[in-house]
Amino acid sequence: MITKLQQIVEAAVARGKRRLVIAYGQDAHSLEAAQMAIEAGLANITLVGEPEQIEKTCRDHNIDITQFDIVAAEGMEQSVEVAVRMVRSGEGDVLMKGVVPTDKYMRGILNKEWGLLPQGATLSHVTVMEIPAYHKLLTVGDVAIIPLPDMARKIHITKYLLETAYSLGIEQPKVSFLAPSEQLLPKVVSSVEAAALAEMGQKGELGKGYFAGPMAFDVTVDKESAEIKGLKNEVVGDADCILFPNIDAGNLFFKTVTKFSGGKLAAMVKGTTAPCVLTSRGDEPETKLYSIALACLNAK
Repeated sequence: MITKLQQIVEAAVARGKRRLVIAYGQDAHSLEAAQMAIEAGLANITLVGEPEQIEKTCRDHNIDITQFDIVAAEGMEQSVEVAVRMVRSGEGDVLMKGVVPTDKYMRGILNKEWGLLPQGATLSHVTVMEIPAYHKLLTVGDVAIIPLPDMARKIHITKYLLETAYSLGIEQPKVSFLAPSEQLLPKVVSSVEAAALAEMGQKGELGKGYFAGPMAFDVTVDKESAEIKGLKNEVVGDADCILFPNIDAGNLFFKTVTKFSGGKLAAMVKGTTAPCVLTSRGDEPETKLYSIALACLNAK
């Protein structure tokens, strides 16, 4: 079982190199991330963008341009389309955002003619976190894409969390459906839905694993809190996965842990026909490397 983010890199390398296509990959941040992936042995890299700008950026930052394959495209929109089409047609295993706004990147992924989202699927963001105060990796969702998931979307997100946990070698992931309290609160939507999801999971309708809900955050990650409250189940104090009730809770947790608690992460977009890396230009270099590794590990 993988318990550290660096082990994701090692596991992905052991699977063999994947083909990573970077949409509008012509800025220093993208090229540095690409170089790190090559040096780690994770992937072969195709940069889609303007060759002259790619060459200039490589020259300015002492990056060896010969290690990349370059596909010419003019501007952001065309670069995204070419990159997405490449992955859709099987010329790439993983898609990554270059120096292009997230909305344009996502618009390409969602394009009904040549995008990567199958009909009826739900697009979601899955994050694997290494937190100093916790004893293993924690896989959480959704913190970045779906503002207020309904039951149908929560089912999809749960399955993405499970798939990611399986890829980390966890055979029976422990899933917590988060709510303000472990007591069922009939007037609180997150509480009622958490109870329904836990019941579905216990009936085997979501996949292999252990499921509990509603669960407050303290009993989810701290066994002592659960013991004080007299709460006993397979998940308390030992969760592998957390489903947040909304993006407010998930995003606040995600940013608090990384900014105040020294947390590290890997993240990818799920629901698509191929994993998609979505990192910010402000992300640490190791975040980009871990995210590429996670996507490569989950690529078919």
